[in-house]
Amino acid sequence: MRIAIFGSGGVGAYFGGRLARAGHRVAFLARAAHLEALRRDGLAVESVAGDFTVRPVEATDDPREIGPVDAVLVGVKAWQVREAAQAMGPLLGPETFVVPLQDGVEAADELAEIIGARRVLPGLCRIMSFVAGPGRIRHVSIPPRIEFGERDGRTSARVAALRDAFAQAEGLSAVIPPDIAVALWDKFLFIAPVSAVGAVTRMPTGAFRAVPETRAVLEQSMGEILALARARGVGLRDDSIARTLAVIDGLPPDVTASMQRDILEGRPSELEYQVGAVVRLAAQAGVSAPASAFLYASLLPAELRARGQSPRA
Repeated sequence: MRIAIFGSGGVGAYFGGRLARAGHRVAFLARAAHLEALRRDGLAVESVAGDFTVRPVEATDDPREIGPVDAVLVGVKAWQVREAAQAMGPLLGPETFVVPLQDGVEAADELAEIIGARRVLPGLCRIMSFVAGPGRIRHVSIPPRIEFGERDGRTSARVAALRDAFAQAEGLSAVIPPDIAVALWDKFLFIAPVSAVGAVTRMPTGAFRAVPETRAVLEQSMGEILALARARGVGLRDDSIARTLAVIDGLPPDVTASMQRDILEGRPSELEYQVGAVVRLAAQAGVSAPASAFLYASLLPAELRARGQSPRA
């Protein structure tokens, strides 16, 4: 397949690199020093699933240099999805489909508003990885997994083609869930509370999961997301919270989430698309979400400062 990676950070570069290693024609969209390193030195990935390199790498910051592709994997931050959608026109041929991999539950809808719903194949991924330096990705935890599917659950030709492409790649698994909405909300129930509690406590997973008081906040936020999902017609299982807590308890103790790292390092984050989205969507649905509201309010001043919007004292 001919595949474009729109946003070649810890997620996009990892999955794109694995596809390139499997022989697919992959083009990476990147910026600044990261782009220069990809062009000059190729892509180097340090992974608990096995280190690998891709050299040479087709990399650019201009979609026009790539042209129409079979599929676009969107790896930008959630708050950059609309901007990416507006810029990806040159990548879109008659049958091109676009797979968002963001944390959160709104990326597919945002893409659909701009490029049309028929092009969007909702997706998600499970991995803990980040840019370790220009041209370098470090995958530190969680077996890499990508999930995608049609909204109506059918196995279309494009779903099968992308599944087959990933099946040829090492160091990952590709899954077609029976209900992609359930899969998205199942991950949301994990990532939004973990990111927010980690950012508020300024501690890695092992520390905040072991303290009864913060574990209670974590679990309460999960309960709010479960109630919200069901209010929106998404059938999460009764044991969703217990299963998610078991996953969290199995993580390495020093694990931190991407949103948490961004907030603590003073960068714009996905706050509005994670716990902020919980608060916003809960208000729309008439669902009570006090724990999520507390987490969101606690993190909002840092987010506003990172975006240059902090009000004067």
